[in-house]
Parts: sequence; C-alpha cells; structure tokens
Amino acid sequence: MSLFENDEYQWRETYFVLLKENDRPAAGNVTKALQRLDPRYRVVDVREDEHGRCESLTLVAPDDYAAMDISYVAGEEVVEQMPGLAAEMNSVAMDNQQKKVIAQVPECNARFDVFHFEQLTFIGGDEEDEEFMDPGTLLIVLEKIAELCNGIVVDPQSGSLLN
Repeated sequence: MSLFENDEYQWRETYFVLLKENDRPAAGNVTKALQRLDPRYRVVDVREDEHGRCESLTLVAPDDYAAMDISYVAGEEVVEQMPGLAAEMNSVAMDNQQKKVIAQVPECNARFDVFHFEQLTFIGGDEEDEEFMDPGTLLIVLEKIAELCNGIVVDPQSGSLLN
C-alpha cells in the first residue's frame, strides 16, 4: 500500500536518484542495505521484477516520524527528461565538481523516485504545530540508494544535486 493512501502520513517532497538501467540493484541488496543503516527502520512492501531487481518498497522510520515510498521508473519518459533536467541543474551548479556530475545525467535512463512523507502527530485531537520529523533519515537513505546503483541524487523541485 502506498503511503499516499495512508492518512497517518503527509507527503512532503520527492527526490530522484538517477541511474543507468544496468546499475539497478537487486531488491534483496537494497532491503539489507537500508536495514543496516538503522535497525529501527522497517522496510516493507518490497517488490521486485522477474530478475530480482528492485521495483519498489516502503521504508518506515517511526522514531524520526518519517517514511518513504521508493519506486523504480525507466523508459522513454525518463530518457526524454534527462537533457532538460541537466540544463536546469547546470544553471544552479555551484562548482566544476557539480558540473562533472551533471555531465553524466544525460547518460541516465532510469531513476528511483523517493517520495518523502512525514508521520502526522496529533495531541489532544489537534494537529500539533511543532515538526517532529527528522530530515536526516531522507538524506541517509538517498545516499545509500545512490551508492548501491552508482546514482546521482537530485532535488527536482530546485534542480540541484544532493551528492
């Protein structure tokens, strides 16, 4: 079940991990790597293709009031998006190192969409104004997924690199 369908969670943002389709990791490797990050993380609803490669999963980090739906996307839609995304990223690149990474973006023909959710907390029936969610979980998970697939982490809303 997607977190979009769960009233306990509210979508916050989406990030991409861009990769070459040949670098797509096995679902079991992704699950093990994410669970090793923190024993409190729960990896559920893991789906894989006929070759055992990761299709999608949900990671829940209850202590951080965060969760993520992670889905693999490939095909013409992704390939057509890469040149425009690279151009947008170049316009906000900070240094030559980032420009080197951005130069690899047009070679990417797949991505993981990482939908970041905040667990809603209610005290006394009213939604609390304080934020409990720790964004560190998102950054750690993005970094691990990128490591597993030689990927490039992108914030598509700002067109900037995160790694």
